[in-house]
Amino acid sequence: MLVLLGFAMIAVFMVLIMTKKLTPVLALIIVPTIFGLFAGAGLGIGSMVMDSMKSMTSTAALLMFAIVYFGLMIDVGLFDPLVKFILRKLGNDPAKVVLGTAILAAAVSLDGDGSTTFILTTAAMLPVYLRLKMSPVVLTCVAGLANGTMNILPWGGPTARAATALKIDVNDVFVPMVPSLIAGLVVVFVFSWLLGLQERNRLRATAPEIWGDVADAGDVFDGGTHRGGAGAGSSGRGSGPGRTAARPGAGGGAGVGLLESTETLVDLADSGLTATALDPNRKTLRPKLFWFNLGLTVAVMVMLVANLVPLPYVFMVGSAIALLVNFPRVKEQGAQLVAHAPSIVAVVSMVMAAAVLTGVLNGTGMVKEMSAWLVHIIPAEMGPFMAVITGLLSIPMTFFMSNDAFYFGVLPVLSETAAHYGISGAEMARASITGQPFHLQSPLVPAILLLVSLAKVELGDHHKKVLWRTAVISVVMLAVGMLTGAIGIG
Repeated sequence: MLVLLGFAMIAVFMVLIMTKKLTPVLALIIVPTIFGLFAGAGLGIGSMVMDSMKSMTSTAALLMFAIVYFGLMIDVGLFDPLVKFILRKLGNDPAKVVLGTAILAAAVSLDGDGSTTFILTTAAMLPVYLRLKMSPVVLTCVAGLANGTMNILPWGGPTARAATALKIDVNDVFVPMVPSLIAGLVVVFVFSWLLGLQERNRLRATAPEIWGDVADAGDVFDGGTHRGGAGAGSSGRGSGPGRTAARPGAGGGAGVGLLESTETLVDLADSGLTATALDPNRKTLRPKLFWFNLGLTVAVMVMLVANLVPLPYVFMVGSAIALLVNFPRVKEQGAQLVAHAPSIVAVVSMVMAAAVLTGVLNGTGMVKEMSAWLVHIIPAEMGPFMAVITGLLSIPMTFFMSNDAFYFGVLPVLSETAAHYGISGAEMARASITGQPFHLQSPLVPAILLLVSLAKVELGDHHKKVLWRTAVISVVMLAVGMLTGAIGIG
């Protein structure tokens, strides 16, 4: 019964958020509560949730003050020069911008921390996406793909957990999986390029006056200048279905140099853009404090990577200093906190609500029973394929349970069974980490909640675009591991 309730609870939750019948926060609270009561939790469900919530408080504090800090830095203009640089290098071709996002996210992921990766990637790329009227969901998708794939690095966590659980050297797990990692990254970049091409076509279709008629084979994206066919001379910009470009006749038939300056981009916006944090004339800009803000941000990043002080406290102090220096008046400080309150409430409430799901899963014993059931349903004749089965199981199982629960609770049992068929613990550990691209998209992973919150994207929209792609990447990594002999068959 607990097995059925557990899987049904996960399925109902995913369906509700992906079909947008409920917001993720409500689904995380209501669905587990109902299923927990059916599982016989009774009044003890409150204690289960509160025990789980205690472990979430530091994460909530980290996300809250990280949002305040980086939202503040965007407001004061710290990232404006970076946006200009990226625009000049990538041009106004959405395909190049999306591919650049994936490369940036993969590079930053080398530090092994998902929150850091998403903070830096979003801070650098979100303004570019908004300026070019690109979908932020594409940003969260490619960032999630890249970071999830890179999560098998030895210092990322899962690989070390797998090695520790099976008492083997971490290098024995990771090094043979390098070809799989490379293959996974290739697939990430291919998906990113294809998503970029989709964005290019969407923008051409919704604003042909600027991006070119999609039917005109002569329209190309080249560097920072759009070269359209005859008549493509309007300087307005569309931002999606239902919006048409304004200010017709302001340009010539040769096209418009869209990316000559950020001022040009904002000036070209027909509506909405100048009311956002991208407005170069916004009152919150502090150009005279640029070097101070840059130094403060570098210091925060150094402290974050060095891990000398708890990360929530680092962002607390950083936010306090940034507010005090940039906005010395109490009224201004309050206004800044209020300005970022919607993002804070969205992500912190989701983290706290996730405690209901994890509390019910663990408190009722659903996770334990689901794991045991999966292990026992594997037929004896499938024993030689235990490593492959483990790789496939790691995709869904690490999505609805923590890495600790999977690697310390499920993997040892699977590995013990596999040993009877001549499959080594190292092979089992390697197979078990192939599901990490999928795992990183779980609502139980705080970093992904931070990503969608910073980008102001619905978690359900993110899942629709990212989940099947991460599943493909995981399967490709598993297949390459089998081809190279890193993951064998007994």
